[in-house]
Amino acid sequence: MPPRSGWVFHCKRSRESHSDPGAAFQEQNHCGPGQESSTHEKKSRTNMIVKQGRFYLKHNTLTEDAPIAIIFKGMGVESDQEIVQMIGTEEHVMASFAPSLEECQKAQIFTQTQALRYLGNKVRRQRMWGGPKKTKMEEARELLASLILTHVPVKEFNFRAKCIYLAVMVRRVILAQGNNKVDDRDYYGNKRLELAGQLLSLLFEDLFKKFNSELKKIADQIIPKQRAAQFDVVKHMRQDQITNGMINAISTGNWSLKRFKMDRQGVTQVLSRLSYISALGMMTRISSQFEKTRKVSGPRSLQPSQWGMLCPSDTPEGEACGLVKNLALMTHITTDMEDSPIIKLAFNLGVEDVNLLCGEELSYPSVFLVFLNGNILGVIRDYHKLVSTFRLMRRAGFINEFVSISTNMADRCVYISSDGGRLCRPYIIVKKGHPMVKNKHIEDLSQGYRSFEDFLHEGLVEYLDVNEENDCQIALYEHMINKDTTHLEIEPFTLLGVCAGLIPYPHHNQSPRNTYQCAMGKQAMGTIGYNQRNRIDTLMYLLAYPQRPMVKTKTIELIDFEKLPAGQNATVAVMSYSGYDIEDALVLNKASLDRGFGRCLVYKNAKCTLRRYTNQTFDKVLGPMLDAATRKPIWRHNILDADGICSPGERVENKQVLVNKSMPTVTQTPLEGSTQPGQPQYREVPISYKGSTDSYIEKVMISSNAEDAFLIKILLRQTRRPEIGDKFSSRHGQKGVCGLIVPQEDMPFCDTGICPDIIMNPHGYPSRMTVGKLIELLAGKAGVLDGRFHYGTAFGGSKVKDVCEDLIRYGYNYQGKDYVTSGITGEPLEAYIYFGPVYYQKLKHMVLDKMHARARGPRAVLTRQPTEGRSRDGGLRLGEMERDCLIGYGASMLLLERLMISSDAFEVDVCGQCGLLGYSGWCHYCKSSCHVSSLRIPYACKLLFQELQSMNIIPRLKLSRYNE
Repeated sequence: MPPRSGWVFHCKRSRESHSDPGAAFQEQNHCGPGQESSTHEKKSRTNMIVKQGRFYLKHNTLTEDAPIAIIFKGMGVESDQEIVQMIGTEEHVMASFAPSLEECQKAQIFTQTQALRYLGNKVRRQRMWGGPKKTKMEEARELLASLILTHVPVKEFNFRAKCIYLAVMVRRVILAQGNNKVDDRDYYGNKRLELAGQLLSLLFEDLFKKFNSELKKIADQIIPKQRAAQFDVVKHMRQDQITNGMINAISTGNWSLKRFKMDRQGVTQVLSRLSYISALGMMTRISSQFEKTRKVSGPRSLQPSQWGMLCPSDTPEGEACGLVKNLALMTHITTDMEDSPIIKLAFNLGVEDVNLLCGEELSYPSVFLVFLNGNILGVIRDYHKLVSTFRLMRRAGFINEFVSISTNMADRCVYISSDGGRLCRPYIIVKKGHPMVKNKHIEDLSQGYRSFEDFLHEGLVEYLDVNEENDCQIALYEHMINKDTTHLEIEPFTLLGVCAGLIPYPHHNQSPRNTYQCAMGKQAMGTIGYNQRNRIDTLMYLLAYPQRPMVKTKTIELIDFEKLPAGQNATVAVMSYSGYDIEDALVLNKASLDRGFGRCLVYKNAKCTLRRYTNQTFDKVLGPMLDAATRKPIWRHNILDADGICSPGERVENKQVLVNKSMPTVTQTPLEGSTQPGQPQYREVPISYKGSTDSYIEKVMISSNAEDAFLIKILLRQTRRPEIGDKFSSRHGQKGVCGLIVPQEDMPFCDTGICPDIIMNPHGYPSRMTVGKLIELLAGKAGVLDGRFHYGTAFGGSKVKDVCEDLIRYGYNYQGKDYVTSGITGEPLEAYIYFGPVYYQKLKHMVLDKMHARARGPRAVLTRQPTEGRSRDGGLRLGEMERDCLIGYGASMLLLERLMISSDAFEVDVCGQCGLLGYSGWCHYCKSSCHVSSLRIPYACKLLFQELQSMNIIPRLKLSRYNE
């Protein structure tokens, strides 16, 4: 989210080097606004800096910073009086600008031609081959017209608007040195979001220009040669260039544009389809372009201007914390729109055009400047009338509903913005203390007579962006409306996003717990979509029996989470049981697991392609190999059909073959003259199944890919029941692993004979302060008894008082506690137990996918040490810190075993005389074998000695007999 044109002021106290955070800081007392101007053709950055009290303009095309007064004169404002009038006639403003005028005087520059000649010597010459040669003065004039502050239009070298903009820049810098505040770069009114459309249009333009220039190159080469033949342009067009460029950029996520010298990684991401919520949460994600490595709290902290636009809870923990955000429920992001009707309207409403002013009016205390998208339109006295009329026109639908107008009293400006990428959200308009939306409107809406668009066009609801919210008085609820109120919030829970909207009673939880749940809700298994049985994904987790939550929220209804749920209502008893529930571990009931609680399906796929090669050979799939004696397929080919592909419904064990593919040994075209062998030789490259448990083949799909090669996809299914070590979590950031599975006869039961599915340790509540979970249990229990769903919507939901009355009505304790009998002794427990249903999610982290051990296995080639990682069947590393512990204990033989014998012990022959490594009992340096002895050292150590020798460093081993 780059800050866009509009005043971005940087107080440059120090220069930070981005490549090396440890660079020395130089103290420079520079203070200056940077104006990033971007038009459709050019994008340039103009900085204004102050050195020793004088003002300079800094730009990439100038070899050194140019004094401001000279720039003014170059733009045709020759009289010093006029320059000062434009900047402002207050005493302190004139006093701070005086040194800059003196400097201009010292340089003996009084007219426009002198100024342009001075600037022309400072311009970096761009070597453009071809084109007419320009004089230095013309070049300087071009630079002022087109490159400095590019977004201010200049027609036929009429620099009036640009001069006034420059004057306002100088004035703002002078005021910022006083008591005026510098703008905040993290404030959301100063930010713009880049949407997919903008990024793609930039990419397309870049590719299209490349396409054109290549075509021009070809034309230039071909046309002069054969004059007679006519030049057919269609033959030389590359059809796939633009397509491939787009595909490449989108698939890698690398956006590199020549024009803006933009090189960005990770612009696109693959949409994760782990669950319905993970896909939704990813679609509302906003990532900032800030580097994650620098520990700066500014961009990461929660901005007050984020209220209602971005979700306060939904951000990852760790390095991307606060940089990756998510949209709130009702946020809308604007797109670019035409601004000519807005200009017309503004001039009709009494804005005086900036080109008709002498300049002194700009700094009058009663005059307000009017900006449109960072450009000065003109000035106005009666700004109240302009703003109110503008809003009336917007509500009546004469201008677009996403145009915003706001006043800034500190700078005496009116900002009108119609550009894309602003965050905005709808509010109900309040007039004379009464909201415009009445009950009859809502009834019409629920009956389908009117839609949301009608509310907009009739002026009942309007969109406000962050800047305009600052001008409005917004009431949160209807009873809070007073005489000054201008707008009413539609519904307070919409300030949360999609993921945080799933949490029941989030306003009763400690805030980081909601953040944890936002991260875990994306990992909960459940339903992906109605097409989940037809998909063949790399990895897909499904819950066998998903249920809709007993305590739901309004957000859950809005996003249809109930139709695609991810979790199950578990009966929870909050008590200590057996000591296997320490540190958030859960105790599960074995009978519940037998009935299908937490049971999930894991789908994986295996695929292979059958290709054709250049020498007319191709991959083959052969049928199963038969055993010579029994004429039955061998064990590895047990599940293959006659066509050599496994058949659906079969059970696959580890190392069995799924596709019996063989490929030719020679795939290149043979050289001319070499003898062609008759039959190509084939070698087997079977696709075999690798996994710790058996799978079943769900379906086999045979199709072709873009290169007309055969593509075989096999979907494999596993059904898993919860086991010890699987991870569960409730919707309040209370995650825990299963610590024990208990048969139902040992579980405690309440007086109605209900056994809990999950026993949870009570120590999970006090320090976490998740009161929402306690209320969810109460509301769920009451809902079960009443046969209805309760609401746990943020800032509302079913009241605890009403829920407790429901419980009393059915003869339960209003605290949600039950009389519980122990299943082991058969005696009643000595306390009442908090007992009821809570919605639990099964997370994707299962112990089966993480379990890893190794005795012997593969080793790395270079160091001969065990490989690393579970996928490569690697060893478990004993690192430096573990080594230190063993040294502290003095367990030296254990150290030796772990670090050498179990890892890479190696026998070497060492010569005792010269100390070099020998070879099979012979020292090549001494040319003898009388002093050679045999040692065991780590292979990595031997490798280091040899590598040192190759660099002319000789390590010599000093040997002594251990009995001396």
